[in-house]
Parts: sequence; C-alpha cells; structure tokens
Amino acid sequence: MKNCEKYEVGYFMPPEPSMEWINKDHLEKAPAWCSVDLRDGNQALIVPMSLNEKVEFFRFLVSLGFKEIEVGFPAASETEYEFLRTLIEKDMIPDDVTVQVLTQSREHIIAKTFESLKGAKKAIVHLYNSTSLAQREQVFKKDRQEIIDIAVSGAKLMNEYAKKMPETEFQFEYSPESFTGTEIDFAEAICNAVIDIWEPTPEKKVIINLPATVSMSMPHVYAAQISYMSHHLHNRENVILSLHPHNDRGTAVADAELGLLAGGNRIEGTLFGNGERTGNVDIVTLAMNLFSHGVDPELDFSNMPKVVEAYEKYTDMKVHPRQPYGGQLVFAAFSGSHQDAIAKGMKYREDKHMHRWMVPYLPIDPHDVGREYDADVIRINSQSGKGGIAYILEQNYGFHIPVKMREEIGYMIKGVSDHSHKELTPAEVYETFKNEYINKFNPIDITDATFRKNSTYKGDDGYTVDIHVNIAGTEYFFTASGNGRLDAVSNALRQSKLYSFDYTFVTYAEHALEAESNSRAAAYVAIADANGKVYWGVGMHEDIILASINALVSAINRLNQVSHFITK
Repeated sequence: MKNCEKYEVGYFMPPEPSMEWINKDHLEKAPAWCSVDLRDGNQALIVPMSLNEKVEFFRFLVSLGFKEIEVGFPAASETEYEFLRTLIEKDMIPDDVTVQVLTQSREHIIAKTFESLKGAKKAIVHLYNSTSLAQREQVFKKDRQEIIDIAVSGAKLMNEYAKKMPETEFQFEYSPESFTGTEIDFAEAICNAVIDIWEPTPEKKVIINLPATVSMSMPHVYAAQISYMSHHLHNRENVILSLHPHNDRGTAVADAELGLLAGGNRIEGTLFGNGERTGNVDIVTLAMNLFSHGVDPELDFSNMPKVVEAYEKYTDMKVHPRQPYGGQLVFAAFSGSHQDAIAKGMKYREDKHMHRWMVPYLPIDPHDVGREYDADVIRINSQSGKGGIAYILEQNYGFHIPVKMREEIGYMIKGVSDHSHKELTPAEVYETFKNEYINKFNPIDITDATFRKNSTYKGDDGYTVDIHVNIAGTEYFFTASGNGRLDAVSNALRQSKLYSFDYTFVTYAEHALEAESNSRAAAYVAIADANGKVYWGVGMHEDIILASINALVSAINRLNQVSHFITK
C-alpha cells in the first residue's frame, strides 16, 4: 500500500520501564465491571434505543450481574435525562447496583448532571476532558496548564454539588480522554491534580479511568502505560484504576487483559464490543476468558443464546457467527479430524469420570454457556468425518456404529451433503442412514422365523430354523441348521433353487438402543461377496434375534442392489 510513510506512532512510552507484570501468566480474579452499553453502545447505533428499550436493557444488564451501569450523558440528551429520571422515580435501581453518568468539565453541564441524579441512593459521576496532544493543539488550542485547569475546576464543582445532596452516596470518576495519545507525564500530572482535589479515602475511593479512546499501540505498550500510572498516582491505595479500551487495532481484549495484569482494577466495556468505530472492549469475551481459566467472572453468561438474543433485540445489530463464546459457530466442528478428536475426547471424559475440562478443540464446555453438543458442536457437511457422523448417530439416536462401518457411512453422508451443497441436521443424517441401511426388506423379506435348539450330538451351539420368506413377491418356506441362529437363517436361504445366495459372513454386533428393559435392539451385520466387497446391514426390533435377522436381510438386499442376483 502507498502512503504508509505518513503514519507514525502516536503514543508515548513511559519514561521508565515498569514491566514486572509480564511475569504473571493469567488473571486470578474478576475486575469490577461497568457496562457502558447504554452510553457508548447506544450512541454508536444508527437508531438509538427508545426509552422503553433502554429500561428493558438496563433490567437485562442487572440480571447478568452488573453492579455498575453507565446510563448515559443526562445533560446532553433529553432521552438520557428522562431515562435516568425514570429509573430513579420508579425505583428501578436495585440497592446493590450503582448508576454512572457522564459529564464534561463545564459548569452548566455538571449542574444539569447533578440535577438528574436527585433522589438516587448511589451514583458514580464520571468527569472527563480531552488531554491528548492532538486534541490540545488542534481542537482546544490550549497548553497543558489550561487543560489541567479545566479538569480541576470540574473536580471542584463536583465537590460543591455533592455537598448539596447528602442523601445520595456519590463516587467520583475522572478520565483523561484520549489517554493513549497523551504524554505519560502529563496524564500523570492531570490525574494527580484531580485526585488531590477529591481526596479519596478507604471508604470513598476515587476512580481514575484511563481510556484507549483510540487504540494506538500494541497491547504491551498500553499495559506499560497502565503500570506506570498505577505506580505514580497519588493516594494509590484509595484509587480504583479503571480501563476503557476501544478496538481500533482489534486488540481491545488483549489491552484489557494485559492492563489488568499491569495494575488495573476495573473494566468499562459493552456486550460483544458494541461502541463507536470498531467498538469497545467486549465484556463477554473478557469474562469468559476468565471463566476458561477457572476464575469466577461474577457475571452470568450461562445462557449465552439468551444474551445474544437480547443484545440483537435491543441494538438491532447481529453477533458475528465467529464471535468468541457467543457466535453461532464458535463450537462447531465440521472438519472430520476435529470431529473425531472431540468425539474421542468426550468418550474419554465419560470413561474416566473426569471433572476437569480437557477436550480437544473445545476450550470450554458448551453446556456451561447453554449450548448443545449435537446441535452446536458436531456439525455435518461435506468436510465432516466418520467420527463426527458416528457421534451424531450415537448421541441423538443411540446407534453404536461398528468401527469398520464408520468409514463407509462417513463417505455416504459427506456425499449427500456435497451434492446438496448444504449442512445436514442430525435428523437428516439419521434419515439418510436409516434409508440406506436399516430394515431393508426389498426384494427379500423374512416374515417369520422359528428356531429349535439342535440335539447335543449336532453340537451345543447348533440351531435349526424354519423361515417364511418373501422373495421378489413370491412366498417360500425353508428349513436348515447352522452353528448359530444367523448361520441357520443364511443356510435356509441357500435352500432356494431359484436364487444363488453367494456371500460370506464378515462380522456381527448388537446392542440395546435404550436403557429400558423393553427397549429396541440394534444389530449390525457385514457380509462379503465373492470378490470380497463388504456390504453392511442394520436391523432394528424389540427382539434382538429378529433385529439380527433384519440386519442380515438388509445386508443381502444391499448386496443385491449391486449384483442383481434377484430381479422381479
């Protein structure tokens, strides 16, 4: 691409390295979460939410476990002012939830903001002003001290207005907007000036929020900036260090995670990363990343489909099918080798009675976010393999497909998907399997079979059978003996003078399809023709003996589809 030379880094590294956080390999506890869906997320929508939608969304965020929710900029929008008043006047804010409001450092806006909060039990008032080099030089045309004065005057005004409303428990927050484009020593100076005005205590901590209003660096740079600020803020033990990453470089989650390792205590973000431009940090991904490391995120995403549905309803936006944790396809395995590994991993867990989660290709258990193995994990298309298809038939319909049969079924199902150019549902997989293999009674159909145990001199395993069989529309009665029941049936069919039943047995398997005593049985028979080509048949019946006969007949009828030794 041309013109790359006109770009250069716009961030400022700390004057001293502070990288001890890099020795940590994961987060050990959840941060404080603040949803800004109703502010940053709402202002990014083509059609912002209505009052009723905002009220419903607020209730939904509360149900997910958010204890801090930014409800808007009440001094700048009549809808947001009315929304906040509705929450307060109709007593919709739970006692353990704190609403947050945003304000610029301008007296009439601060006054309107505090007016909007009358009657609230608790509130966070979030003060901000732009501090970046670009904003100072190009927009405000002010020097550093003039920008500090704006922040300090706002901080003092907030103290004054809070004193007039003793019935409300206030917490103050300050953001040097465009922190990532601000010289680090200036960010330190302006934040400390505000902290000194507010004089935080253990009982009344101050929030310093360091937003990546525009993401400008690799994640470790943002973390280094956070680490420096954490070490240089006044009264640090009484300061909550908050992060507000945006996703311009596609690294908001990484920025947030490394920023938390580097000293951050709090995250401001949105569900699925909604927000201006490329969006805010995605709280769903952050929380579920914690969950995948065995850390309680203190937010409830156990019904992820419901979260997706609510988000799409209120924002009129769509969750991408590959969105981490929430996307429709994030657990889906179409690849044959992946399906086989997942199926074997699930079987291993079952056999070993494992508590710890460790399954190939699945970082978390889909059940923990309300997803299903059959519909969400093993998905069948032309790329699928024998293991995945066998898993679908076992999990949904109880068939334990013999290992030697799986490859044949796999190619058949893949072929159906390939020719139809679509994914197959579990029901479609079963219908294809059933139509090809199960209880195929044309042109041969054994309608009755009566067995007698042979006398001992013929062998303890011997049976004689009388069968009634319909072959190509004609009824026949045959009798024969054999080493076992299927051998006896096979020998009886060979009594036919009209048709030549030329095949040999290869293998046989059987099992119950359900756990109940009166459950159906499934039997699998493989026979080979004179050239060694194998043909499988599957039988189903409440009686396991009749199921095995049905499997043999199905295999012979499938052989006849190729050899045509019986014609009508």
